[in-house]
Amino acid sequence: MTATMACRGPDDEGMWVDGPVGLGHRRLAVIDIEGGRQPMTLTQDSHTALALVYSGETYNYRELRERLAATGRHFETSSDTEVLLQAHHTWGRRDPRHAVRELNGMFAYALWDTTTRELTLVRDRLGIKPLYYYPTEHGVLFGSEPKAILTNTTTERVIDLDGLRRTLGFVADPHNAVFRGMREVPPGYVVRVNRNGIQQLRYWQLADTGHTDDVPTTVQHVRELLDDTIQRQLISDVPLCTLLSGGLDSSALTALAARFSPERIRSFAVDFVGYTDNFTPGATRGTPDAPYVQEVAKFVGTDHTDITLSTSELADPDVRAAVRHARDVPITMGDIDSSLYLLSRAIRERSTVALSGESADEVFGGYPMFHDPAYVKADTFPWLGGVAVRTETTQRLLDPGLVGKLDLAGYLDDLYRTALAEVPELTGPAADDPHERRMREICHLFLTRFLPNLLDRKDRMSMAVGLEVRVPFCDHRLVEYVFGTPWAHKTFDGREKSLLRAATADVLPPSVVQRVKSPYPSTQDPDYDQMLHDGFAALVKNRDSAVAPLLDAHAAESALDAPPADAVFGGVRFALEQILTLESFLTDYGVTVSI
Repeated sequence: MTATMACRGPDDEGMWVDGPVGLGHRRLAVIDIEGGRQPMTLTQDSHTALALVYSGETYNYRELRERLAATGRHFETSSDTEVLLQAHHTWGRRDPRHAVRELNGMFAYALWDTTTRELTLVRDRLGIKPLYYYPTEHGVLFGSEPKAILTNTTTERVIDLDGLRRTLGFVADPHNAVFRGMREVPPGYVVRVNRNGIQQLRYWQLADTGHTDDVPTTVQHVRELLDDTIQRQLISDVPLCTLLSGGLDSSALTALAARFSPERIRSFAVDFVGYTDNFTPGATRGTPDAPYVQEVAKFVGTDHTDITLSTSELADPDVRAAVRHARDVPITMGDIDSSLYLLSRAIRERSTVALSGESADEVFGGYPMFHDPAYVKADTFPWLGGVAVRTETTQRLLDPGLVGKLDLAGYLDDLYRTALAEVPELTGPAADDPHERRMREICHLFLTRFLPNLLDRKDRMSMAVGLEVRVPFCDHRLVEYVFGTPWAHKTFDGREKSLLRAATADVLPPSVVQRVKSPYPSTQDPDYDQMLHDGFAALVKNRDSAVAPLLDAHAAESALDAPPADAVFGGVRFALEQILTLESFLTDYGVTVSI
């Protein structure tokens, strides 16, 4: 099980076994290279009291260390791992939530208390770091990825109808880990495992803050939070860089990092061969990134590198296999996954830690769906309107009987009603404004049911090559503050991401400040679509393929008549990616579909 995590932790490994508990760890050394080895234990009265395996970073560990030292706690290392142990020993022995609430960071960890004989599994507030568990007859198996758990011979590699629904739905479901019997530790939760069973306890959730600051004060506080967050997240004992796309989010992040970094900040951007020269504007992307990337790099003064990818690299069978292995579940974003994997691999040759602008759109309201009345008024997850054509195309390729059993529309509606019930009630003057109430719902849906998909993708593609990606816009203090602001504040200048734009305009070139939201790029090369078309054709002709029983043979053959380049973001490309990915999981990983 530990060996499956070697890609996530290439620098060291360790195990700790004590009677009924075994903790395994693979380490990516970032802070206190020599002293931070794991599993790490805390000794009391000559006996081990606590044992810990931990993934991620605690950005306020220095402040916590000072507070704990003031209470008489003694430290033997300078690592944040030891701070976690001491925090739980001091504040969390009776209830681990008291310790976890003190942490600012991205983390997933398992803590064994030798006195109470209790295992505690902890995941950060927004789900930046993954953590899975699998109840067994006598306890649980757990791991950062499903592959760690499924390697254990007591598990079964089965995807049932719920698992298929999760792979097709594009809605994060904290109660559905795709594989039958497996669960995720939900973001903002701890899971306690002892002789009495398994208990999930929430320690954090988005709440109404009764925001009373005016717009100038709000902008100023957003900037203060960003400055503090980025300074914290620059702490590293290994080379660090930023991911730069030329959009507002990554450019603001890079500019602020450059201000606080003691060294010239490195930046990296992804591009495709011939992309800028042959660029075709579309509904979601009006301009290529490259000109803006170069302008920001020059304006800020970064040590910049472009990673230019070819279609042959994106379509390389070995790359696609590596991406599927990193994904661990049959969920795919196609070439967007492959390009992020290749970008991460290239960056890892030069840096071990990268800062990313991920989540700024969810926090500040950047997506077009936030501002289109048709999406806002739709009685479902707003983004499903944008991906409906993809999901519908995939379903047309599936056996009608299976589609009926899946009842994807019913599944998604149930998820939607459950998600709405979690939205905190709006208070204050805005409570009587129907649009403000609806936008509170929209913001909550994006943060809790959309963002986790992107965070999971980024973690999987980067950690597959041993690159740690930090996401400053996910700092829970920033998320809480901006979530509590009225929608009128978030759009005070009549545009998307008004607060972020105003808070960082002084450190950016005017062209980037005014640039319209542009998504992560996808290749426009028709050769990529032809590759998918050819792969699907071979699959359809193979009546013995693992996925054949799930397909409608006639519909699959008809799909071959569609033009290979049927819109870069269209349904055909996405559907073929999904079917090919599912086939690979069934054949390469010995996964069984139970319907």
